[in-house]
Amino acid sequence: MRSRILALAVVLSAVFVPGAAADGLPVVDVDVGPSGVANPNAGHRFVALPSGRNTLVARVEQLSGEVRGFRTIRGRFTIPAVAYDGSAAGLSSDGSTLVLLAPRPRFPRRSTTFAVLDAGNLNERSRLTLRGDFSFDAMSPDGRRLYLVNYTSPDDVLQYDVRALDVRTGRLDPKPIVDPREPDEEMNGHPLTRAMSPDGRWAYTLYDGVEHPFIHALDTTGRSARCIDLDWLHGHRDLWAMRFTVSPDGRDLRLRNGAETVAAVDTRTWEAAPVVDDAGGRSPWVFVLGGGILLAGGWLVYRSVSRRRASSTSFGGATSV
Repeated sequence: MRSRILALAVVLSAVFVPGAAADGLPVVDVDVGPSGVANPNAGHRFVALPSGRNTLVARVEQLSGEVRGFRTIRGRFTIPAVAYDGSAAGLSSDGSTLVLLAPRPRFPRRSTTFAVLDAGNLNERSRLTLRGDFSFDAMSPDGRRLYLVNYTSPDDVLQYDVRALDVRTGRLDPKPIVDPREPDEEMNGHPLTRAMSPDGRWAYTLYDGVEHPFIHALDTTGRSARCIDLDWLHGHRDLWAMRFTVSPDGRDLRLRNGAETVAAVDTRTWEAAPVVDDAGGRSPWVFVLGGGILLAGGWLVYRSVSRRRASSTSFGGATSV
């Protein structure tokens, strides 16, 4: 009975509490909403809802909606959104650690606070406050390292670095995370959507980019990154509607616009290529082959008719009936 009452309270809070300033992204307010962040392997999700000046954190069964655990922590915190489509993060892939972010009151902010919770019992392990403006980006599979977006200009939200934070010591790595192949190239753009590799190691983010769209592939274990340019999508009006799909083995990353695949990335080589297919996902070679068969069939029919006409014509030029 108690869990049902709490579940009702969670739903009502999610419906009637406004989501203003509910994330770490600097340009617009993006709220992950009552869906929270899910642990697909365990079949439950975590939600964080305002409770006066504090925050109610609950673990909810995805199928039944039953509340399996809850706790109130001091201060206002939220589950971080990592892209403007509302992609949620903050839960390590091994299910051990949940990280919450203090809501952003304005841009820039002087300091940023994170609450690190034990995802099993929802006890607060630590509270980390950093000087400067940060938003949450990703977490290592074991929850020991956070990756943060550090906004370095008070006037330009597109000036930022990706930094690694050791959860146990609270120390930031002084070196930004960059693509080792292009260490001097700046990464600028708005994060549009996010997907994780099946093992939780790689965080894939689509950015609109200043010059062209690109995919930022962040290695949360190796503290490295790859930037994959998508030049052919420059100026694409549906860029904000695109989403990722990742194959079960993690080797094939695809960017889709509805049912249409617009880019395919081999995560072993980081080679990206445009893909054009129909709503059924069939390769364009199907249509090329089909067209070839039709043309060949038409040519055979034409030759057959020509031969019949030739055989029915006399040597004198008079055509028989």
